[in-house]
Amino acid sequence: MLDCKTKQDVLKAVQEHKVSFIQFWFTDVLGRLKSFSITPSELPEGLEEGMGFDGSSIEGFARIHESDMIAMADPTTFQLLPWRPNDLPVARMFCDILNPDGTAYEGDPRYALKRILKKTAAQGYTVYLGPELEYFYFTDENNPQPIDKGGYFDGLPIDRAPDIRRDTIFALQNMGIQVEYSHHEVAPSQHEIDLRFKEALHMADTVMTYRTAVKEIARQHGVYATFMPKPLSGENGSGMHVHQSLFKGDENAFFDAADQYHLSKEGKHYIAGILAHAREIVAVTNQWVNSYKRLVPGYEAPVYVSWARRNRSAMVRVPMYKPGKAKATRMEFRAPDPACNPYLAFAVQIAAGLKGMENKYPLPEPIEQDIFEMDEKARDVAGITSLPGNLFEAIQEVSKSELVREALGDHIFNKFIENKKKEWDKFRIHVSKFEIDNYLPVL
Repeated sequence: MLDCKTKQDVLKAVQEHKVSFIQFWFTDVLGRLKSFSITPSELPEGLEEGMGFDGSSIEGFARIHESDMIAMADPTTFQLLPWRPNDLPVARMFCDILNPDGTAYEGDPRYALKRILKKTAAQGYTVYLGPELEYFYFTDENNPQPIDKGGYFDGLPIDRAPDIRRDTIFALQNMGIQVEYSHHEVAPSQHEIDLRFKEALHMADTVMTYRTAVKEIARQHGVYATFMPKPLSGENGSGMHVHQSLFKGDENAFFDAADQYHLSKEGKHYIAGILAHAREIVAVTNQWVNSYKRLVPGYEAPVYVSWARRNRSAMVRVPMYKPGKAKATRMEFRAPDPACNPYLAFAVQIAAGLKGMENKYPLPEPIEQDIFEMDEKARDVAGITSLPGNLFEAIQEVSKSELVREALGDHIFNKFIENKKKEWDKFRIHVSKFEIDNYLPVL
């Protein structure tokens, strides 16, 4: 683990560790990791002036006639990559994308999140997030064949999976990423490594690193790791439950000892904002056609807009307060999946929560009964609505959302929706095996 804070710290670390290449990391609008490598001899200039590149080929970035961009590395994100050879160390830094004149590029997802966090900081708050990312190990990228038959919290040796997970945790720790715990999830070959909460921008960077580490360590073990939300029919999909809290200095702004739920007014309004805007932000937190194969009743994924303390069928959960643990007071948004763009997904969640605080949205009573067991009439009486049932419905919701447009900025908002419409069009003209098996023999 390295703790660089300045450009000089980075140059010193490169020399001391005899780094062979430095990778500049950033993401496109869809959250795919992009990178290019430079040699140490180019690093001093790269740190001072940034590295120019053609942005016209990056999804959601610039048009061909305005394609010149600059990747400006963030020295505080400098780390060695533990999956690269020790005799030829390789490092990485996350980048902010700039226009040629040095101003922030509005199509940069990292900038979108930084803009929301600047607004939050102006109100005196720091946002802390703790996501739980689930994923699968398969034999290869073309065949969703599980490598184990384990179930939830299974602790006995399960083929190679525990060793792969352990090596992944070591890799994350070597990069300064604190892991709380890990375990086998419900579905065969499904696993989870939970991260210690961090400030929101650092956590978005960490999610990108986490996904890369999981895949790279799996590859070294001869298997394939995927964050696809629903790769197996009839089994639970992979979610990314996001624990969230706001702090003012060292004090948790969500905590109130006198409240029956130990929630402050700010905490209640924030949760109410998430509930009120859930249908319009889900296109960003669950951005793929496949995401909605997970968001169906019966597989533990939350599809009903509600909150609770004990009820895990609710979309938002507030973990029970433990005496003396005021700083642990938080809300957990259970709808997102791990294949989203974390910068954009975190931005719209925070924006929704802030909107609830700004407008003092009232928080409804918690729903502690199993919503999956309620019929439609009972849900209507309780005022429980559902999340969109497919990407098309989600696109319709987000397209008219001023909150999401403001959170992401016009450029990303328009590019994101444009891409999602293309994805839906490709999906809806595809003839699936289900249709062939069920309709061809009888129609």
